[in-house]
Amino acid sequence: MANPKYATSPPNLTGMPPAVPYIIGNEGAERFSFYGMRTILIGFMTQFLVNRSGVLVGMPENEAQGWFHQFVSSVYWMPFFGAIIADGWLGKYRTILYLSIVYCLGHFTLAFMDTSVAIAFGQKWVLAIGLILIAAGAGGIKPCVSANVGDQFGESNKHLLERVFGWFYFSINLGSSFSIWLCPVLMRDPNWGPKYAFGLPGVLMFLATVIFWLGRNKMVHIPPAGLGFLRDLTSKEGLSVLARVWLIYIFTMIFWALWDQSSGGEWTIQCQHMDLQFFGINFLPEQVNVVNGLFILAMIPLFNYWLYPAISRIFPLTPVRKIGIGLFLTALSFVVIWMIQLSIDHGGRPNVGWQFLAYIILSAGEVMVSITGLEFSYTQAPNRMKSLLMAMWLLSIALGNQIPSIISFLIPKLKSMGMNLEGANYFRFFTYLMLVTSVIYIYVSRHYKERTYLQSQVPEDERVTEPLLAGGTPT
Repeated sequence: MANPKYATSPPNLTGMPPAVPYIIGNEGAERFSFYGMRTILIGFMTQFLVNRSGVLVGMPENEAQGWFHQFVSSVYWMPFFGAIIADGWLGKYRTILYLSIVYCLGHFTLAFMDTSVAIAFGQKWVLAIGLILIAAGAGGIKPCVSANVGDQFGESNKHLLERVFGWFYFSINLGSSFSIWLCPVLMRDPNWGPKYAFGLPGVLMFLATVIFWLGRNKMVHIPPAGLGFLRDLTSKEGLSVLARVWLIYIFTMIFWALWDQSSGGEWTIQCQHMDLQFFGINFLPEQVNVVNGLFILAMIPLFNYWLYPAISRIFPLTPVRKIGIGLFLTALSFVVIWMIQLSIDHGGRPNVGWQFLAYIILSAGEVMVSITGLEFSYTQAPNRMKSLLMAMWLLSIALGNQIPSIISFLIPKLKSMGMNLEGANYFRFFTYLMLVTSVIYIYVSRHYKERTYLQSQVPEDERVTEPLLAGGTPT
């Protein structure tokens, strides 16, 4: 049931909707909290974890990699349940607000982990509880936040959708860049330590929740569809929509299998064996991936205002084509990482500048795959399935993370069977996997027919009951 206090359809505006600053501000603070915690996770597990007696017992690298990807995967399959709650029961606004509170509790549980009580209880157990709460909170709100951005737009200002998703992604990388730099410093500083490094993200998540609540009267609140949502989901047309988008998502799944290695994962472990001084700056291993966010911040306006229009003058640069180019760029970035690891395996200590080169290439691929994927997932979804399609997009991230997780856990067993995936062989495997995926994508994507669905700008009480794919603007 819609709350009469709130608008339930987008206003007829030609400019940006008034709720956008609150949504983007919320996203920036939330991403600070998530990436700040995530970037120090492997470092904490391998170098700071203690047993109940307070003795350092850090996890083996391959085990930490495996659990890291399991956590990331859970963050991205939980959106399926968040989408069902939002589209079928509570609506996006209340789902975001309630699960943000769960999210805050998860962060503060991790901050408690470095206390004497938590150590006596068992840091691994406290870590697990905190990560489960964060996965439920972060995962549950993910499909709703990005879909909520799109809900603010209608036919009169739909031309701004691409731009707002770009700024949405800009806020993600602005927030994450600060936390990726700061949280490792707090964790490794003896005067601060892990409790402050994990506590700061909790403070920012609380701030994100407050910002979102302050914008409640500016937002369009699309009512949940109730049983109609379930009928749409299981209808022939609804299942057809899901099948069509998975023709694309199956390929972006492999992209995420590679990308998440760069953000606090395997690339961070590689940094522990590199010369981390670059132009007079001494980086911590966990800080190096801050350059990804900085490159994204520079590339978003460059791509939106110059590169995309320039390419489109030669041939139409559709979302599906952008994703294809991004897949090839991702494979190229892993060629650089593979070469770095070959040098390390042969006793070298390459400079971190080489990894920066890989980040430049990967960031360009990320702009073309990840930002485009958000816009694609929103516009390809019928109006009562917006959060669900966002959840499907995020599910591709979850499934992608299962690939490096399973491989990391199996590395010792595979080696005993004569299949060595340690060192450079690990990155060579993913380079080939991404390259083959990109080539196959070219042929499959040519058969995808894009459609666009936006929320109606007709007030809810004046609408005529419409079938599943009506109420939007298919093109």
